[in-house]
Amino acid sequence: MRFFRYRKPSVKTILGLTKAKKRVKRKTGITAVTRPARTVTNFKRRVKRKMGYYSAPAKLMRAKKPPTPVGCLVPVVLVLIITMLLV
Repeated sequence: MRFFRYRKPSVKTILGLTKAKKRVKRKTGITAVTRPARTVTNFKRRVKRKMGYYSAPAKLMRAKKPPTPVGCLVPVVLVLIITMLLV
């Protein structure tokens, strides 16, 4: 897990719902069927990646505020709460 995140995680990501939905879509074959519809979007993302759009300096230039350590705070806070409850 990264110490500083570009964006804070959503509630669905923290709870693992996003991962579960992706797993179901992969096993049912929905992802394979919809692959041709994503070719244009994937091509645009590939071009942006080659141009450096997703590089760290570019992300900092686009960010409205500096990155925060929220990405690692969520597990730390959970561990602290659990230890306080057990003590």
